Amino acid sequence: MADECCGPERDRGEEPVPEPSRWWHVRDLQFAAVAAVLLGVALLVGDGLVGDGLGLASAAVGAATFVPGVLRGLARGRIGVGTLMTIAAIGAVALGQYTEAAMLGVLFSVAEGLEHHAVARTRRGLRALLDLVPSTASVLRGGAEVEIAPADLVVGDRLVLRPGERVATDGVIRAGRTSLDLSAITGESVPVEAGVGAVVHAGAINGGGAVEVEVTARAAESSLARIVHVVEQAQERKGVGQRLADRIARPLVPAIMVLAAVVAGIGSLLGDPAVWVERALVVLVAASPCALAISVPLTVVAAVGAASRHGALVKGGAALGELGRIGAIALDKTGTLTRNEPRVIEIIAVDGADVLATAAALEARSEHPLARAILAAADGARPATDVTAIPGHGLRGTRDGHAVRLGKPGWIAPGALSGEVDRLQAAGATVVLVERDDTLLGAIAIRDELRPEAPEVITRLHDLGLTTTMLTGDNTRTATALARSAGISTVHADLLPEAKAALITDLRPVAMVGDGVNDAPALATADVGIAMGAMGTDVAIETADIALMGTDLRHLPQVVTHARQARRIMLQNITLSLAIITVLIPIAALGTLGLASVVLIHELAEVLVILNAIRAARTTPLPAITPTCCGTC
Repeated sequence: MADECCGPERDRGEEPVPEPSRWWHVRDLQFAAVAAVLLGVALLVGDGLVGDGLGLASAAVGAATFVPGVLRGLARGRIGVGTLMTIAAIGAVALGQYTEAAMLGVLFSVAEGLEHHAVARTRRGLRALLDLVPSTASVLRGGAEVEIAPADLVVGDRLVLRPGERVATDGVIRAGRTSLDLSAITGESVPVEAGVGAVVHAGAINGGGAVEVEVTARAAESSLARIVHVVEQAQERKGVGQRLADRIARPLVPAIMVLAAVVAGIGSLLGDPAVWVERALVVLVAASPCALAISVPLTVVAAVGAASRHGALVKGGAALGELGRIGAIALDKTGTLTRNEPRVIEIIAVDGADVLATAAALEARSEHPLARAILAAADGARPATDVTAIPGHGLRGTRDGHAVRLGKPGWIAPGALSGEVDRLQAAGATVVLVERDDTLLGAIAIRDELRPEAPEVITRLHDLGLTTTMLTGDNTRTATALARSAGISTVHADLLPEAKAALITDLRPVAMVGDGVNDAPALATADVGIAMGAMGTDVAIETADIALMGTDLRHLPQVVTHARQARRIMLQNITLSLAIITVLIPIAALGTLGLASVVLIHELAEVLVILNAIRAARTTPLPAITPTCCGTC
């Protein structure tokens, strides 16, 4: 929270106070309730020794929620809104206005208590992610199965995971097959099939058979723990709106004290000093910027925490604000709009040549997605020798004493297969040509199918008024066919990573959506970089402004809508806060309103800001995916 707001402070080294789970357990609200009862009885009793005593007691109880923190702050040379409120309360008591002092204490305590409760509720929701880790874990040690605490797990342990149990930390399945429910982490309701070699993450639920999982990370270093750590850091980062509020609030506090002193000093020369001192106290309360100081930070805390519970890591107020104002979204093709599960759909051989075997020999040690598709279709191959990658073009090497090449049309001439290449590319396939000793052996068509939700997502983005663009290194025909199926009209193909980054600068303000690794230059260049499928990927989580933990593309319009709502709330809160200060200062200086009235208006405004900020925590879970034909079926 902003320093200018005046909640109670803890000294360094002091143990943190447990956060109450219910609003009536909040200390500030409890004190406010007691002070309100005392004030109510004082008003019923009326003027007199008893009534004044009750009013003074009410003021003391209410002030107890913020005065100690103010005194600690002053000891460190810090002043804030609480300083203004303390001066106003002391001044009111000195002038015998016990009721007004009590009302200030009650209302200010209520506002502070609601603020602390709102922040605590949001952070509890975030830390609830850590509750997804079970209290015990079954592990094989010394040939026997034992129950231990997750904190005692070490890398290399073999976890036994039964149906219905949660995974205690990250690992790899070494025995068995199952389906994993990741909905609590990624926000996606569709279970993921997983077998030997599949990566599992902390918090996932085993929905199928029993499996054995080899631990790859300690519980404190799991992907789930990293998520919570990243979001807690993000909640402290300052966005443009928050910095604006800080820039206004920081000099405003001492300026208000000077203004109040000027009002009291000049007014005392012109009239009754008691009247003008009272007006100066009213000015202190009227101009205090507590609502302004909390307007953006509280919204950011609520919005970032809510997004994390639905599978989106937002790196603080800056990313949230930028995403709320973008006008365009650029999307990578492979792994973003498509499933990133390419497969060979057709092989065309010239004169019966061994096209697939030659291609597999060149791709044998490659990690490229297209290589995996070729190797899966070939079912094993002896690697070629002297293999060299030609960036943006393909591979060359030696097989059985012959020079062989594999690459995109253009680098290798399609020759007599030009018509077939055109046909396959028009159908949305990526075509690679294979050549031996400068003689064309044939062509292999590979297609990475469009995600079933992609057309729906693009339609929703257009409905939000956003323009969409596809950026891909694939050929123009294939990219255009897939873009047309998804509903994207603007396509930039045959791009190297640097070219993607260069194009991004022409689309601003823009968000770039990619895999967080291959698209790193474009993600870094965009106003907002959004990494897809970032669960467990350190690079994506660390480099992107926003990381979508799952692979359901519908999280994209969901997080954009959420960011826009949060940005609207920030602007509403800043506008309301500044309007209240602007209107109340001259009214207070002229004596039109008394201390009680100004306190009521000021604190009601703060409560409105708090309640409005809490709305940023509202999100709508995604419904189940309804498969639709994408035109490439």
